[in-house]
Parts: sequence; C-alpha cells; structure tokens
Amino acid sequence: MPGTQIRSVAVIGAGPAGCAVATYLARAGVRVGLFQRGKRPPIIVGESLVPAIVPFLRKLGVENEVRAFSTWKPGASFTFSLERQQSFRFAEVRNASTTYSYNVPRAEFDAALLHAAVKAGAQPFDVGAVVERAAGDRLRLSDATLAAADGFFDGAPDFVVDASGRTRTVARLLELRTTAGPRRDTALHAHLEGVPLLFEGNVHSDRLERGWAWRIPLPGRVSVGLVVPSEHVRRFGDDPEMQYDRLLRSDPITAGWAPNAKRLTPVIKYTNYQLRAERGVGPNWALVGDAFGFVDPIFSSGMLIGMEGAEALADAILENTAQGFARYERKVLRALRIWQRLADYFYDGRLFTLFQVGDYVRQTRLGRLVDHHMRGHLPRIFTGEGTTSRYNVALLDFMIRYGLSGNDPRELEVR
Repeated sequence: MPGTQIRSVAVIGAGPAGCAVATYLARAGVRVGLFQRGKRPPIIVGESLVPAIVPFLRKLGVENEVRAFSTWKPGASFTFSLERQQSFRFAEVRNASTTYSYNVPRAEFDAALLHAAVKAGAQPFDVGAVVERAAGDRLRLSDATLAAADGFFDGAPDFVVDASGRTRTVARLLELRTTAGPRRDTALHAHLEGVPLLFEGNVHSDRLERGWAWRIPLPGRVSVGLVVPSEHVRRFGDDPEMQYDRLLRSDPITAGWAPNAKRLTPVIKYTNYQLRAERGVGPNWALVGDAFGFVDPIFSSGMLIGMEGAEALADAILENTAQGFARYERKVLRALRIWQRLADYFYDGRLFTLFQVGDYVRQTRLGRLVDHHMRGHLPRIFTGEGTTSRYNVALLDFMIRYGLSGNDPRELEVR
C-alpha cells in the first residue's frame, strides 16, 4: 500500500531483469525472494548487449566478470544485399558515453547476475512460484509457494514483481490488455561454428529474401538467428532443425557460408513476439522486463528495456508512492513504444534507405556539415544512450519522413 514501507518482495523469475531488481532492493535492505524453477533452454535470445547496458553492469558489480567470458562488441554491421553492406563502430558515435559493449553467453551472463543478487542478500528458491488473484487486482503467492519458502517472508510478501519473461505470469492471470506489433514472425536460433563475419566482434543484421538474420560472435562460436514470417517457415519442413538448416541453405545471403558451418546446439524456436501490456503496475505488483513487453530481436533492445526498467522499478518500490509507480510505468511504456517505432522503420525499409542516402549525402560539403550534427544524435538512438531523447526521436522521424530523397523504401523492406 502506498505510504507504507515495502519490506519484502517476491520476484517471479531469475532472469536479468528479475536479478537486477532483486540486487537493488536487497542492497537497500528489502527482504527479497527470487523464485525460479525449471530447466533453462540451452541457448536464449538476448546475447548482444547495446552500449547503454554497460553502466548497469557496473552498478550491479558484474562488468569485469562479464568481460572475462564474453566477446568484445565494438560496433554493428548491416547487410542490405549481396553487394551492399555497412558497418559502424560505437567509438565513431559523437557524444557517446560508452564506446563498446559485449556479446554474452547467456548461461554465464544470467549466472553472474544471479550471483550478484544473492551476494546483495536476495534469497533464491528453486520453486516455480504460483501466483493467485486476491481481492480486486491484488495478488498473493499460493500456500504451497509460501510453504516452499519456509517462512522466509514471515507471512506473505508485501509486493510481487513479475519478471517471468514471455511466460507473462501476471498479465495472463489478470488478463491485462495488450498491444501487439504488426509482425507475426518465427525466430529459429542456434549456435554455429565456421560462420564468417564482416568485422570481428560486431553484431550482424542481414536482410534476407524473406525476413532477416542475426550473427552474434560469441567465444568459440557464432549465434545465428533467422527471423522469418511464420507461414514461410512452414515450407521448409516440420521440425525446427529441418526448417533452420534448409532456410540457411536457401537464401543467397547465408547460402555462401552455410555449407561450411557446423551447428553446435539444438535449434530453439520462438514465436509471437512484438507484444506489450498496456498496464505494468497494480496494488501490490508490477511487471518488469519481457513480462511487461517485448518488441523485437532487432537492435537488441529487450535487455536494455529490462535493465532500465529494473532500476526504475526498484526506485519506485523503495519510494512506494502512486506517483513513483506511475512514473515507472510511463517510462517503460514510452521505451517500448519508441523501440517498436524503430523496429517498424527497419521492417518497412525506411531505415535502410536512410542509411544509404546518408552515404551519398556525406560525399557533399553540405552533407558533411549536416552529418556532423546527425552523428551526435541518430546513432545514440540505436546504442541505447539516446533512445528516449525527444529531440533524437523527433530528428529521426523528420529524416525518415523528409530525408529519403525520393528513394522508394519498399526496395529495402524486410518482407
């Protein structure tokens, strides 16, 4: 209840957002129980971190550990077609606070964040927490869940944080209204060896004949994901492995190196993303990370939204006012809407068209003057440092609307 101190919190899910919330709260003296049960998939989406995440790694005290098991990420590379690629380095971004990031093996990354939460004082439970509806929109943990916690909460927790990811425990239980994005894609994801890169360490986004692919360099392997319209995937077989292997060999962009690549993991299949809840807080609960909303794997925004949200939610819980929780909810909803807009610009071809026009304009004197200003604002949207800046977003919207120089973006749309 707003106005009283929240002394105990149950966090449902021990992924990055859940562990970050738990760490911040436990450091502040809150009694935090972390509930996580079940075998994790061998690989998980969310392996490439944008530079804006690095300051959160420092706050959580894990950057040195993350650096030791990760791949250094100096920039990003884009493939428009067989003949056209473009790369940029974070060090070239004017006014950047952080000029690097990491590509992370998720098992080690998530373990580091869990260790940080436990070190701060959070108590992990290998229990699949069951959340039940109480009076109105209030929530409670089931009697069996409280019994498994063995008196840790001295009754029941004051507050419940849903960090259950795309399981969306609370949103499903309360039947919260959601907004879905326009895409209905399937993502097929595996780790390979023998995959070439344009630039070592860069995250790669490759436009395919149908959909797009990511290439994320990890120690000793490359994470390769195929994000393809669901109806197209079904043409390539009945199971994920068959679909993935056949798709890799069928597209001109990937076919050149696919025969020499060796798959090291099973193929993980994801569907139904681009979904966000329209409400993220309630009387004694809040959503964070993917449980609140997930936009798209392009631009690697999910982890940043989760980390920013975790810090803001911890602040709101410690403040425990209606204004504080409303501020948290607005912050996350705004971030989700902006990242959705960026994803839309990617899929409809306008972003790639703007990239190409920029290459041409920079060859002129006036273009170089304009480019100097642009480089201080537009790239920072995609590094995460300036994504929610009203000026940066307005500038991108203006350039998307008026700066395509008559080029038809449909030629570069991701179908």
